[in-house]
Amino acid sequence: MRRRLIAANWKLNGTGAFAAEYAAELVPALEGLDPAVEVAVMPPAILLPALRESLNESSGRRVMVGVQDVSAWEAGAYTGEVAASMVADQHGSFAIIGHSERRQYWSESDGRINAKVLQALSAGLDPILCVGETEAEREAGDTEAVVARQIREALADVPESDWRHVCVAYEPVWAIGTGKSATAEQAQAVHAHIRGVLGELDPAATETPVIYGGSVKPETAGELFAQPDIDGGLIGGASLNAADFAAICRAG
Repeated sequence: MRRRLIAANWKLNGTGAFAAEYAAELVPALEGLDPAVEVAVMPPAILLPALRESLNESSGRRVMVGVQDVSAWEAGAYTGEVAASMVADQHGSFAIIGHSERRQYWSESDGRINAKVLQALSAGLDPILCVGETEAEREAGDTEAVVARQIREALADVPESDWRHVCVAYEPVWAIGTGKSATAEQAQAVHAHIRGVLGELDPAATETPVIYGGSVKPETAGELFAQPDIDGGLIGGASLNAADFAAICRAG
């Protein structure tokens, strides 16, 4: 059975006080949630210890934490970078890698993203690889080719034993922060394609969870997560409201 994962991406938002308030609201809101659904929150890296501590203090439902990016290097003279091993040292479990905003604003290539994936796995983190097409690429009919290229290059050389730690997030670029969302049928079609590409890479990757991101809201989550190849979601703006994020988790 494939993993079910609902992950929150706070992006560039939050403070220590916000983390404490969020944890205090989120944990009781998840009480009784199906234990098969994994829940993780990715704040800005500097807030990871504060959020983890607040979640522990709130006790109750276990919620994991992670970061929105990691370095392609293990250590060295790379000012401003955060190594995957540092995240693991702070008891982080996940790392979002290759988000479209990193690709757009920092010009991250699939090769650089691959280095980050391998660093995350080496440190014991579960990478959440983001893939997705722009609106122009979708209109040109290139969605499947773009997504396949991103997966093949970014997940090159993943050891067979590590596939159980990998997650792929399909985030159509045209639906991130725009209020637009792919229909459940559109998302399902791309997720099925992604699953086929993963199977071609390695038979061990057939159970890799594929989750959907792109303006997921409480009112749209249920239909999306009901699709056979959608294993959860990577939630952006809606995750900043703990009640809304909890409602999305329950839809999973």
